[in-house]
Amino acid sequence: MALTSYYLMLICSLLLSISSSIGQTSFQPKALLLPVTKDSTTLQYITQIGQRTPLVPIKLTIHLGGQTLWVDCEDGYVSSTYRPARCGSAQCTLAKVNTCGDCITTPRIGCSNNACYNTPENPFIKTLYDGGEITEDVLSIQSTDGSNPGKFVKIPSFIFTCVPTFLTDGLASGVKGTVGLGRNRIALPSQLAEIFSFPRKFAICLSSSTKSSGVIIFGDGPYMMLPNIDISKNLIFTPLITNTFGTGSVPFLNESSSEYFIGVKSIRVNGKSVPINKKLLSIDKRGNGGTKISTGSPYTILESSIYDAVTKAFVQELSNVTRVAAVAPFETCFSSKNIGSTRAVPAIDLVLQSKQVYWRIFGSNSMVEVSPDVICLGFVNGGIKPTTSIVIGGYQLEDNLLQFDLPRSTLGFSSSLLFRQITCANFNFTSKA
Repeated sequence: MALTSYYLMLICSLLLSISSSIGQTSFQPKALLLPVTKDSTTLQYITQIGQRTPLVPIKLTIHLGGQTLWVDCEDGYVSSTYRPARCGSAQCTLAKVNTCGDCITTPRIGCSNNACYNTPENPFIKTLYDGGEITEDVLSIQSTDGSNPGKFVKIPSFIFTCVPTFLTDGLASGVKGTVGLGRNRIALPSQLAEIFSFPRKFAICLSSSTKSSGVIIFGDGPYMMLPNIDISKNLIFTPLITNTFGTGSVPFLNESSSEYFIGVKSIRVNGKSVPINKKLLSIDKRGNGGTKISTGSPYTILESSIYDAVTKAFVQELSNVTRVAAVAPFETCFSSKNIGSTRAVPAIDLVLQSKQVYWRIFGSNSMVEVSPDVICLGFVNGGIKPTTSIVIGGYQLEDNLLQFDLPRSTLGFSSSLLFRQITCANFNFTSKA
């Protein structure tokens, strides 16, 4: 009980200090936004945030289940407002740090004495770094009313993690780190909600185009898309499931996963149930199995036996279409000459808490054109005994609205917006500020 009270006091003192530092402004945004573009080479989703003093625009990759915003502090990080979090501070407690102590080399930005350190992850190269320095600095992000961008707001003391340059390997060109949107308290959604006192919710709408931006909105709706349509209406809701074990590249950490899991109960192809081992759909006592949503994978990954069953059913439903040789990373490919439109291919349903509640994946999100004559089922064989049985990847998220309500632990999803003649590139980025 004493430890719990101490923890709460530390957190309250931190939030009060942050709130007081920004409370001098009369402008309190109800929501904030990030524009997001798809990198054509890596297929990663990229945004830009202002950071440091003086402000510098920093390109970052979206990591949906990431624990923290981490930045390369080894390559040219210069700021007069950089402050490492000290051992025993509220910032370190909030970050649930792994270690605390002194820099083992010459102290510098990203390696300070009497500082605390966590374990940031690069999911794109499946690498973690057990020495990320918990740090504070200025962060600038744009407000929104849900329809247009508004004023930029500046946060003087935003908690993030400093890392060495090697952790940026595998990121898109010019990217300096990742934006963690996970379920823990120093990820971007929780910090923004606590600082500005708006609901701890966020919504992502990823564009399938590499030329037009999608959007992430922090806070509640509306989420308006041209021509003046609130796409938060008519969402389908399902519980978010807590995996009590760390996942991703850090399965050994003694804390719950920061990633987003949902309870898929079965899979249908063209309305017909696919025979699969249902045990794989549940999270076992070691944290294995289940279904998570991830921007760390460009395509959905299925455990081997699930992949075999789904692709077999899919091929049977497309028996009149010519199969062609596999094109990596895909194994199930067809001649596009026999498919007039992706709307003609069978839908794949991820059935959730009941048969009436399902995430429908239409052809626009299931089929990938790999050449003018070849189209492939955009699912990847994840092999035997992966940590997670189903990983819903970026391609299957595009042009779908996903709303994550953290206090209620629910996911709202739209399935494809294309049938409403809307894409995630329809947000009006014309500023009213």
